[in-house]
Amino acid sequence: MVDQPAFGVLGPLQVRAADRSLRVGGTKPRLLLATLLLDANQVVGSDTLVEVLWAGNPPSSATANLRTYVSSLRGVLGTAGARIAAHPSGYALEVAAERLDLLLFEDLVGRARAAGRTETGAALLRAALDLWRGRPLSDLPASPAWDARLRALTQARLGAAEELVATQLAVGEHACAIDGLRELIGEHPYREDLWQQLILALHRGGRRAEALHAYTVIRQQLVDDLGIEPGQDLREAHARVLAEDTLPDPAVSSSINTGVGAGTGAAPGVGVPPPHQLPADVADFTGRAAAVATLTGFLSAGERQPDGPPAIAVVVGPPGVGKTALAVHCAHAVRPGYPAGQLHLCLGGTEEAPADPADLLAEALRALGVGGAAMPPTVHERSALYRSLLAERPMLVLLDDAADAAQVRAMLPGSGSAVLVTSQRRVTELPGALLLELDVLPPGEAEELLGRIVGERRVAADREAALAILDACGHLPLAIRIAGARLAGRPGWPLGVLQRRLADEAARLDELRAGDLEVRGSFERSTRRLTGEAATAFQAFGLLGPASVPGWVADAVLGRPRTEAVVDSLVDASLLRLAGTDALGQPRYQVHDLMRCQARQHAGGAAQRRAIARVLDGWAGAAGHATARLPTTLFSLTPEGPASWSLPGETLAQLTADPLAWFEAERESLVEAVRLAAGSGLAGSAWKLAAALVPYFDLHCRLEEWRLTHRLALDSARAAGDRRGEAAMLRGLGQVCLYQDRYAEADDMLRRARALFRELGDARGEAISICGLGAVSQFSGRHLRALGSFRHALAMFLAVGDRGGEAYARQAIGRIFLSLRDLRQASRWLEEALRLARELGDTHREGCVSMHLGRLHDMKADAGAAMRFQGRALDIFERLGDRHCGAYAMQSLGGLQAANGERSGGSDRLRASLVIFQQLGDRSGEAATFQTLGELYRSAGRSALASHYLHRAVELRRELREHRSPVP
Repeated sequence: MVDQPAFGVLGPLQVRAADRSLRVGGTKPRLLLATLLLDANQVVGSDTLVEVLWAGNPPSSATANLRTYVSSLRGVLGTAGARIAAHPSGYALEVAAERLDLLLFEDLVGRARAAGRTETGAALLRAALDLWRGRPLSDLPASPAWDARLRALTQARLGAAEELVATQLAVGEHACAIDGLRELIGEHPYREDLWQQLILALHRGGRRAEALHAYTVIRQQLVDDLGIEPGQDLREAHARVLAEDTLPDPAVSSSINTGVGAGTGAAPGVGVPPPHQLPADVADFTGRAAAVATLTGFLSAGERQPDGPPAIAVVVGPPGVGKTALAVHCAHAVRPGYPAGQLHLCLGGTEEAPADPADLLAEALRALGVGGAAMPPTVHERSALYRSLLAERPMLVLLDDAADAAQVRAMLPGSGSAVLVTSQRRVTELPGALLLELDVLPPGEAEELLGRIVGERRVAADREAALAILDACGHLPLAIRIAGARLAGRPGWPLGVLQRRLADEAARLDELRAGDLEVRGSFERSTRRLTGEAATAFQAFGLLGPASVPGWVADAVLGRPRTEAVVDSLVDASLLRLAGTDALGQPRYQVHDLMRCQARQHAGGAAQRRAIARVLDGWAGAAGHATARLPTTLFSLTPEGPASWSLPGETLAQLTADPLAWFEAERESLVEAVRLAAGSGLAGSAWKLAAALVPYFDLHCRLEEWRLTHRLALDSARAAGDRRGEAAMLRGLGQVCLYQDRYAEADDMLRRARALFRELGDARGEAISICGLGAVSQFSGRHLRALGSFRHALAMFLAVGDRGGEAYARQAIGRIFLSLRDLRQASRWLEEALRLARELGDTHREGCVSMHLGRLHDMKADAGAAMRFQGRALDIFERLGDRHCGAYAMQSLGGLQAANGERSGGSDRLRASLVIFQQLGDRSGEAATFQTLGELYRSAGRSALASHYLHRAVELRRELREHRSPVP
């Protein structure tokens, strides 16, 4: 006999504490408590609770009243060892199994089934049945919401009583079994299976006359009341008693027989062929060698103890990545180690309604030979029986498409067997389980798979198109299989036909469909359960391009801090990939290419637009914050005005403490962000972010990304009529053209930028544009015109108080006087620029001025001072990480060293600078270095090498002249 639980529903509602009953007053609070107890430890929806309390006619204040009833119950329940927890959709009563008679009953019955038909099993069943005090909740008004649960409970009690009778017969307690059977027959007078067991039990107990009388009684009842004769099984039992045949153990004949032969030593499921339910292996399974080796080694029956815990392996990954194909392939590989059978169950985890564990267990038990009345009514009982049957016959169980750990847990054997689970969700809560995360196929394996489907010769004949198809498929196995199927069904198609169709991202998912296979459907099944913030975040991540993005993006998308739980839920659902951690320690995330296509198709609308605008503002703010910490921020043109969202100050300071490292970590994402802003019509965000990137691009000579972002933002600004954005982007593009020696284009863009800035009344922007025009004139050999431009710009910088611009203009004027060989004026302007740079703490400007002062002293024939200034410049640029300016300082210093007899050291520096110029695409710097090296080798008497370098210098300068258009 077990202690009386604190809560009781197996009879009148009961609440006890400290061996005394507690009063729960009022019908509605008692109905509420009863409903929560019937589904203890599970969330019961508020709608269900309202229906029980008000039976289809709730007042307008039902929700508020429900909260009041819950609050009043909490005070009572605390002393009884339970609590009511609130959830977004309802409430859950949390209580230990031993404190609620319903849970305790189910636990005892489960333990009894695990113990089998033994004396221990009988004792546990008696204890379970002793918990019943009458009809469940007999003191409360009935509610339709309870019907299913109460029917299941009543059936569970009958099943336990029948199981107790069968167990008593198995252990020789015939008298007790006969009494139990008579009690059950009293409740169910027409159950022929119970009468059959009673007749056989009486005969085995030596009470033949009573057995024959029992048959007479049931036959008369059936004929008189129902007009039918007894069934064949009952008639056969009567015939055996008459003939005094040797009778089988009544337990074997029991209608609740679980397939375990009691008293006969029969094996579980005797007479039932072992199940071999694995789906067919994939004929063209390709690659995954490491994953296959890991799984087959882990699942190998020879590697484990027969009585040890089950081996559990979980294969997780995004939709279409080939989880099921891998699992089936590995299951077939280890199949010989499980001769007792293999079970395969589809759990429907990505369906709208995943399979109920009760139904799954019933399916498994039927495969193991349990059916009809022998099927236990509850999940707990079915799970216990399932474990019992597999305990002596270890099997391989393949659970495909699991929704979560709870669904899997009910299907786990007790020992000896192996379980292979596939799930889109990261199921990590199963103790001792091997977790194998599956990613897309590497390029070689993806090409091999396509070749197996389409034909290796066909792929090899047009390999470029094949590789483009694989890229469009994102190397996702499902997409590759569909693309291959389409090509295989169209042998006359060149691969380029499908390549062109897949090139359009907007239509790509429509193209990836063949028969009942489609990528879109697979993705939609995986994402349709996303709601609220998770759905919003997924769509936003999908819009942000192929580059990885930091986790704070979710904060911007949702407009609130601490969104880690939302991001984690997407990662756990394999919809967002953790791409690693960058140099700043930030976790970074990516969405698969094809899933981005789906996210973009589902995105749109004002809310999504606002979310993306917040992300872009967050990036622009962070870029501006990092730019302010760069060694040079000259000519930055960032707009004014409040941002819709920004990172918290402390977070921003931490991320951009090393600004160059931050830019390196975010570079690809920032470029994609400009592309997204421009494509989304967010012109202000596009040019604001592009402008914020200029100092970094300038410092690291990333001219192509500079040109790309500015061109995208310029087109967007023009489309939106944003004149300031147009001016800023024209100015930046003009500077790129200047660096690339395209002087005519640079002059045109800078003139248009200047006109727009003047129209807008932006004196600083106009002055910056004039500086660019001065540089175009200088590099085109028009030094006096350049001098006029720089003097004009200097006056404007002085007028607006831009001391950084002033330092640059003074340096530029000094540079012009150097070109004009007016050393006195050059010295005056450069010394003033150096003083101003040092006052401002602008180390980069100091390095630039030092280079020109080195040239000045070289022209004065002061080699020592010249090398000191060039060495100072080189030290500054190397410390700041400016390879481009550093290459010019290195070139000048190398030339000085060579001219002063240090030919070896000088030539080493010159060659090093040449490599940098070639890497950065600076052909002017490359030509000048070739010239200096040629002169160095000619003076050293190495005429052949000198001729080679001088010839290259002449060729490069000719190409530059041909490339340049005349400047007006």
